[in-house]
Amino acid sequence: MAAQRSEGVVVRVIFLCIIWYLVSSSNNVVGKTLLNEFPYPMTVTMVQLMSIALYSSPVLRWMGVRRTADISWSYYKRIIIPLSLGKFLASVFSHVSIWRVPVSYAHTVKATMPLFTILLARILFGEKQTSKVYLSLVPIILGVAIATITEISFDMLGLVSALMSTCGFSLQNIYSKKVLTDTGIHHLRLLHLLGCLALFMFLPVWVFTDGLSIFNDDTLLLRRDPGETIILLLLDGGLNWLQNFVAFTILNYVTPLTYAVASATKRISVITISLLLLRNPITLANVVGMFLAIIGVLGYNKAKFDANQAKNKAALTPLSEVTSTKLLQGATELDRSTLQNLYQPVHNASPLQAPPFHPAYAFNHIGSTGLGPYPRMPNGIANVSHQGSVSQTGTQNGYANSGISYKEHNARSNGGVANV
Repeated sequence: MAAQRSEGVVVRVIFLCIIWYLVSSSNNVVGKTLLNEFPYPMTVTMVQLMSIALYSSPVLRWMGVRRTADISWSYYKRIIIPLSLGKFLASVFSHVSIWRVPVSYAHTVKATMPLFTILLARILFGEKQTSKVYLSLVPIILGVAIATITEISFDMLGLVSALMSTCGFSLQNIYSKKVLTDTGIHHLRLLHLLGCLALFMFLPVWVFTDGLSIFNDDTLLLRRDPGETIILLLLDGGLNWLQNFVAFTILNYVTPLTYAVASATKRISVITISLLLLRNPITLANVVGMFLAIIGVLGYNKAKFDANQAKNKAALTPLSEVTSTKLLQGATELDRSTLQNLYQPVHNASPLQAPPFHPAYAFNHIGSTGLGPYPRMPNGIANVSHQGSVSQTGTQNGYANSGISYKEHNARSNGGVANV
C-alpha cells in the first residue's frame, strides 16, 4: 500500500513538472512576443500582479486555506511590505531583461542565482559555505561569461536588468522562507498577499508612468491590434499565475534539492523552446556557455545538498558517543576516587554539579549499563530521597524497592512501574 502511494506521488510530481515546464516556457514566449510591440514592462508586471490577486482568491477558498495568519503590524512594516516591494521590482527588471535581450540569454544570466544567494546569505546572516560549494560557482560564472561574450543581440540594459531581477528573486526567496517559518502562513496565501500588496502600492505609480505613456503613445495602435494586445496581456498574466501555483505545489511534494534540480531543468526547457519558437540567432559558443551555466547550477545544488547533509550528521551525535567529564548528580566526595575512571571531574568542580543535559545521560557512559538515571554508590545501591524524609533502596538491576509506608511498590528506574 505504501509502495503504491509512493509511486502515485512520483507520477504526480512528474506530471506537475511537465506542466510547469510547458507553462513557464509558454509564459516567456508570450511575454517576449508581447513586449516586442508593447514596450511597457511595468504594465505587464501590474497585469501579472492583478492576475495573482484575482485568480488566487477563489482557488484558496476552494482549497480551504485560512484567510489570514497572526502577523503583527510591526512585522508587516519590517518584512512583508519590503518583500512586496522586492517582488514588484524583481518582476519589472525581469520583464525589462526579456524585452531587451533574447529569452535564452536572459535565463542564462538568471542561472547566477546561486551566486547571489551565497553573497546575500553571507552579508545578511554571516553564513559560510564549504569549498565544494564555492567551486561549484566557477562553471556558472564561466558559462554566463561565454554566453555574454558570444551573444549576438547583446544589450547592456538587458544584462543589468537580468542581474538585478536575479538578485531580487534571490532576496525574495530568502525572506519568503523566513516569513513562512516565522508566521506559519500558507505558501499560496503568502503569494496572494504579496501580489495584492504590490498591486495596490504601485497602482498609483503605474498611472503616472506607463499609464500616461500608453495614453500618449500614438504609434501603439499601428504596431499591433489593441484586441490582440489585451489578449496577450491576459494570457501572460494567467500563465504567470499558473506557473507560480504549480511551482509551489511541486515544492510541497519534493525536497529542496529535488526542487532545485527541477528548476534548473525547467530553465533548460525554457531556453530550448524559446530558441525553437522565437528563432533568435545564436552561435555554437553561445549554446556551450548557456548549458555550461546550467550544469554549474546542477553542481551547486549537489554540493549544497552534501554540505547540508554533513552539517545535519554532525549535529546528531550518536547516544553511544556522548561522554562527560563530570560526576553524576548527587555523587558524594567519597565516590570521587571510585568513579574516577568513569567520570573525570574538572578541577575544583562541585560533586553536586549537574551533568550536561541529555535525555539519556546516564545510559551513555562506559560501564554504566543498568545503573539507571539515579546517582549510584560504588556498590550499586542507590539512595533516593522521597519528599525529603523517606528513603528508597534499589539494587544494580535497575529496580528501586520503596519503603514508603502508605503504599508499597516496585518501580523501574526507566520510568516503568512493575507493581502498584
